Amino acid sequence: METSKIYRGRLIDHVQLVVADLAASKKFYRAVFEVIGIPMGGEADDYFWADELFVSSVGSPASAGVLTGRTHLAFQANDRAAVERFHAAAIAAGGKDNGAPGERPYHPGYYAAFVLDPDGNNIEVVHHGPASRSASAIEITF
Repeated sequence: METSKIYRGRLIDHVQLVVADLAASKKFYRAVFEVIGIPMGGEADDYFWADELFVSSVGSPASAGVLTGRTHLAFQANDRAAVERFHAAAIAAGGKDNGAPGERPYHPGYYAAFVLDPDGNNIEVVHHGPASRSASAIEITF
């Protein structure tokens, strides 16, 4: 990495995954979000969402009837223990190991784990090491 600062909340408004089995995906992501402390934002028969992630079935009007291709998503963790809990919970919820918890060479302190979700998306949970945040999140009301 070329910088010692990273910013969140300025580039991605939301990401949509269109999945083959919404129930399997909901089980997987519910387990992942519980471990990293993110509540589900809402759900219906053909979708669910949490923060910037929107997941829908292929039959949902929001999907245009097409599955998304393989995607890599990285979620933030507050500590290394959350990375380890994510890995265990995601596998227990139907995920497939794609990289056990451990240090990665991306920058000092980068500790992550990778699990493939039920549709083969590469889901990572990462803790960047000791750092100072200006805020835990950006809250937008309208």
